[in-house]
This record gives sequence, C-alpha cells and structure tokens, in this order.
Amino acid sequence: MKSVILVILSVLVSPLLFAQCEIHNKVQADGSMLYFLEPATFYTTKLKSLKIGIITDKENYFIALQPSPFPSKEVGKKIKEDLVIELADANKYKLEHFDTRYIKHDSVMQVLYLIDKKDLKAFSGFEAVSADINMEGTEFIRNYAFKLHKKAIMQQLNCFLKKEE
Repeated sequence: MKSVILVILSVLVSPLLFAQCEIHNKVQADGSMLYFLEPATFYTTKLKSLKIGIITDKENYFIALQPSPFPSKEVGKKIKEDLVIELADANKYKLEHFDTRYIKHDSVMQVLYLIDKKDLKAFSGFEAVSADINMEGTEFIRNYAFKLHKKAIMQQLNCFLKKEE
C-alpha cells in the first residue's frame, strides 16, 4: 500500500518539480540571448504585489523584480537605486541596479539587479527573508518581508547552475 501511495505521489509531484525548472529564452534586440524562468509571486496584498525571477545571459545572473502597481514609464526609467536583500544566513546583500524595462506592451515593469558573482553561493543556498527596494523619484519606496515562495530565488538560481554543470 505504501509503495502505491509513493508511486502516485511521485507521478503527481514530479511534473511540478520539473515545471519549476522550465527554462525559457528570448532573443534581445541586439541579438543576444537571455534565459529565464517564469517569475514567482514573492509578496502580495490587496494593494501591492511583487513577482521575482532569475534571468541570465549565461555569464551574469540577475534578479528580476516585477512590482505592482508600478510607476509610469517616464517615472520608472528614473529608477537607478540598488536592491538590498536579506537572506536566511542573516546577511544583507546589495545588488547593483542594472536596468528598468517595460515588457508586454508596457503592462509589466521589470527591474533587473545584478547578483555579484561572489554572492551566487549564498543566493543559491539560502532563502530570501526581506528586501528593501528604494525606487527613488517615485512614491514606490517599499520594504518587503517575504512570506510566499521564500525559496524562489534559491530554487530558480539552482535550476540554472545545475544545467551548467
């Protein structure tokens, strides 16, 4: 009986595990290729939400944040502040702002932050606890204490790192 239950559970759960590592790619305007996973909802309330995902060009790794609501393109393009994330190892990591872009015909704003190569081990080994996002020049200065999918950064980063081994 136990073996039947284990087989049923493995059949039901394994597609979910593989779906989490389904890597997509997109050719950029300059011809370069970006690889990404679907963003996970990291934080949500009635008034705001934050989705997060990992993007790579196979040389660098970025955390892509999709805040909602987001500022207009004119205001959003002024966002140049870095991101501070606290991980479960009780350390705070500063990620350099890389780019702010509007995707899907301006229906989603995405802010990219570069993960320092020396911090890849920490981000692939510890869940996220909180983030301080200072979107200077906007009314969108936010602090998030993560409750949902705290392991999303770690899991997504590990998907890429394991594919490269």
